[in-house]
Amino acid sequence: MLQRSRSYGSTARPRPVAFEEKDMTMAATPPLGSASMQGELWGVRARDYAEVQEPTFLPVYQSVLSRPEVAKANSVLDVGCGAGLAAQVFSKVIGHVAGVDATAPFIEIARRRGAGSDFRVAEMEALPYPDNSFDVVTGFNSFQYAASPVNALCEARRVVKTEGIIIIAVWGLPETCEAAGHLKALGSLMPPPPPGAPGPFALSDEIKLKALASEAGLVPSAIVDVACPWVYPDLDTALRGMLSAGPAERAIRTSGFERARDAVAAAIESYRTPSGYCLNNTFRYLVARS
Repeated sequence: MLQRSRSYGSTARPRPVAFEEKDMTMAATPPLGSASMQGELWGVRARDYAEVQEPTFLPVYQSVLSRPEVAKANSVLDVGCGAGLAAQVFSKVIGHVAGVDATAPFIEIARRRGAGSDFRVAEMEALPYPDNSFDVVTGFNSFQYAASPVNALCEARRVVKTEGIIIIAVWGLPETCEAAGHLKALGSLMPPPPPGAPGPFALSDEIKLKALASEAGLVPSAIVDVACPWVYPDLDTALRGMLSAGPAERAIRTSGFERARDAVAAAIESYRTPSGYCLNNTFRYLVARS
């Protein structure tokens, strides 16, 4: 596994007032959340995502858990937890594991996978937990899809304990991700996004990633890059996985399933191997303190 860590000097700063202080015990409802934008799209092929695509992110989950400040934690909340695989990995070491996601079918799968874990359908901008509830808050490929990433990170900061850890995991730069080709192919089947709309690589640049964390009042400490290959035994399995994500569902609704399937198949043809398909990708995460 390729990992690269760097530390950045920074001084602590007061928490930003994202909500009125009198309402900080539980999150205020934001004017616009992410559930209405993302929840239903990701639920259409939730089982395919859970069985095929989510396991491709295992190297990232395992890398995060290997960090001493995470492994020694007593509690962790995974924001945008998907079908709960990261929570399942964490539960082997951490006693209290919770997860929230806007997609109800994901939460149903997560509950079946992780007996005893606390999984809830919720907005990432309005987390259903009191202040200072967790030692660690993680977000794997989730915060960049928030209606307001700053609000989502402010909520993460609200529920993490003082000096707690927040992990913001995102795609690496497009040139380090062979999966970028199939995302571009799907994008061609959708209407142009509105200005400022989030995308898969919205936070990939480390300067933007650190700046967003700082804007939410967090203190960036390290960025880690993780090699994360997507390996599939055959084309049908690859398509099940790649067409299970929310952006793929949006393309399907715009242009039809067959066009989306054909576009992805063409985009990954050059990654065919004697044993199936392999797309090499890099994902990165920022370790920040509250």
